[in-house]
Amino acid sequence: AFSADVGNKTTYRVVAHSSVFRVLRRPQEFVNRTPETVFIFWGPPSKMQKPQGSLVRVIQRAGLVFPNMEAYAVSPGRMQQFDDLFRGEKSHSWLSTGWFTMVIAVELCDHVHVYGMVPPNYCSQRPRLQRMPYHYYEPKGPDECVTYIQNEHSRKGNHHRFITEKRVFSSWAQLYGITFSHPSWT
Repeated sequence: AFSADVGNKTTYRVVAHSSVFRVLRRPQEFVNRTPETVFIFWGPPSKMQKPQGSLVRVIQRAGLVFPNMEAYAVSPGRMQQFDDLFRGEKSHSWLSTGWFTMVIAVELCDHVHVYGMVPPNYCSQRPRLQRMPYHYYEPKGPDECVTYIQNEHSRKGNHHRFITEKRVFSSWAQLYGITFSHPSWT
């Protein structure tokens, strides 16, 4: 339904620990639909390797059920490295899937071309009455800027600091060969 806007080819799909079961419960949508897609699952070690049931083991079993699925889990050591990259900016927040996707892209690719990510100052410059859904596939869902601003200023620990993450990405642009398009920025 959205392929005209967002494309229909996925080479790598980065999936948060909280979405592992959603992906595996709907293989016709995620696994079988694009068999050439490589899945990279990430999450804090406390979630990925918890004693009552390891998500890493669930992912390994999924590889047996779906032999065409190529899947990897980010190791605890790499998770710590990714987290350390943000440590100087971080204040009682948790990193987003976008953060991990960008870090993985920068590690895998010589040049990263990002489409559809707004710049860090987008919400302060957007006209007040213009509404944009946080998820393009949920047009009646929460507003993107309301979500960004609430999360950025929240003192509780259960949120992402999207604006801060985008500031970091902006500082990485030249260093790591990142280009932002639609909208263009940096």
